[in-house]
Amino acid sequence: MTHTWDPDRYLAYADERGRPFVDLITRIAAADPATVVDLGCGPGNLTALLAERWPDAAVAGVDSSAEMITAARASGAAATFEVGDLRDWGLDTPSPSGSGYSTGGEDAVDVLVSNATLQWLPDHLELLPRLVAQVRPGGWFAFQVPGNFDEPSHTLRTELAAESPYADHTAGAAVPSSYDAATYLRALQELGCDVDAWETTYLHVLHGKDPVFTWVSGTGARPTLQALPDALRPRFEAEFKRRLRDAYPDHGHGVVLPFRRIFVVARVPAGPTSGGPA
Repeated sequence: MTHTWDPDRYLAYADERGRPFVDLITRIAAADPATVVDLGCGPGNLTALLAERWPDAAVAGVDSSAEMITAARASGAAATFEVGDLRDWGLDTPSPSGSGYSTGGEDAVDVLVSNATLQWLPDHLELLPRLVAQVRPGGWFAFQVPGNFDEPSHTLRTELAAESPYADHTAGAAVPSSYDAATYLRALQELGCDVDAWETTYLHVLHGKDPVFTWVSGTGARPTLQALPDALRPRFEAEFKRRLRDAYPDHGHGVVLPFRRIFVVARVPAGPTSGGPA
């Protein structure tokens, strides 16, 4: 089941969504990279920070959403942007071993970043060896994924989507998921990387009418909402908003949304990486 992204809705809380990205790239100690790639770049507002951090680098953003890439190209960021699936990224670069993916060859990058994207790929843990292989020896691979899938913002959607009359329509909708920091750390250590992994829970204070619904409707809940027929969506949204208001009350100072995120920064070994194609 396919869905589309809305850059404007996604950017409704741009500052809050951008803070983890800043915390992530701060830990990347690359001094003067020549090539930097942002996989899952979205509307390009955060890719622009990579270009500011490394102004002499060739910065590129890749996203599977044509809508996001259109917004990114209009953002004014000093980067190039292209539509592409990160599961296929780098596969057209032949490797000396003939394995079908590059292994730190001339087309490898110095810094590879993926922010709040891998959680949409159920098999992303198995994808890590190939992504590491796209990074030049001594380069950096950094990513951040949400780790809040047991919070009401997700569980309430799952419960409601499983109820009648919605279940028949939402069964195939994409649902994000991730692992804990230790799992990612061990997986990348097995590839020979030096790994810095940690978790942070942000307490976002949101204002406005149904702010948690506004937040999730731009990301985790969007595939579910789009899976519903027009006749049912308003009813689902009204009930979802009601449940979210109960779970996240406003006591007069805004709604507090706890948001746990998982960060990984890996230094790729100077020698050949282990592992194979995902």
